[in-house]
Amino acid sequence: MSEYKPPFHITDKIINLVADISEQIGRINVLSHGNMNPHLRKANRIQTIHSSLAIEHNSLSFEQVTAIIEGKRILGNPNEIREVKNAYNTYNMMLKFNPYSIDDLLKAHKMMMEGLISENGKFRSGGVGVFDGDTLIHMAPPAELVPSEMKDLFEWYKCSNMQPLIKSSIFHYEFEFIHPFADGNGRMGRMWHSMLLGKWNALFYWLPIEELIRTRQQEYYDALGKSDMEVDSSAFVELMLEIILDTLKETRVVGNAGDSNTPIRQDDGTLDGVLEREILALLKKEPSITQKALSKKLNIPYRTLQRKMKELQKYEKIERIGGKRYGYWDVK
Repeated sequence: MSEYKPPFHITDKIINLVADISEQIGRINVLSHGNMNPHLRKANRIQTIHSSLAIEHNSLSFEQVTAIIEGKRILGNPNEIREVKNAYNTYNMMLKFNPYSIDDLLKAHKMMMEGLISENGKFRSGGVGVFDGDTLIHMAPPAELVPSEMKDLFEWYKCSNMQPLIKSSIFHYEFEFIHPFADGNGRMGRMWHSMLLGKWNALFYWLPIEELIRTRQQEYYDALGKSDMEVDSSAFVELMLEIILDTLKETRVVGNAGDSNTPIRQDDGTLDGVLEREILALLKKEPSITQKALSKKLNIPYRTLQRKMKELQKYEKIERIGGKRYGYWDVK
């Protein structure tokens, strides 16, 4: 058996984040009785696919992605539409794939990249680098080393007794470092991270972690680069645990809707759509309300509220009239 161990050390921040995440998981399990509402599962899955592909520069909107998944025809780039269909089919197999199996990883990659690249379902045959514009920020190991390095990584994960939140984040970093495929490494690495966590706690099969990765995309790449430079994945692990914690804090489940002290939302559509309706309703009622006050009333993180307000302005559903101090929100 290989003696491979990824370079990594535990920090106080990691320990505290794991404790906070465990507390949030306990809260959600109690409120949901261990079973997330099917509507929320579907909404989160669509959000995950949209965000993961947006990170890879797919330009389709959330509404367009939803329409494709619902079998509707849209106008758009054929490759981008194919990416959505492939991702949806692949994510639907999450519960059937074995996250400890390299064969299943290759099957998943074949589904994800079918019709998009010729080397789908197989490790890359050539060199590959990660670029920021014209600047090379990471050169992956030579192609001939990929099979053995992936085997070592999977063996380490299966044999390690490390806490799953930590070791799945290490796996994610090492996966991106190896960059085993000609294309699709980002979306596969993020999906496999969720699958590894899902084996530990089924809630993670349905959490839209990719949404917060998308909003912190530069931090995500910076953490990968920092871990490369330090030859230690702790910086990346800290960031992923922060993102997981924030995602859990934003998670809505179905429970006792009459309990105003719990952040629960009864959902009859997409999670994103419900939040939008609640924001618009409050803005109509209190057009001069501040965003901080709005986030408190909705019981969601301020960062989430800011992101949603920008989307509503972008799609001209609301408009800011006047300045910050004396202005108000006009709902279109």
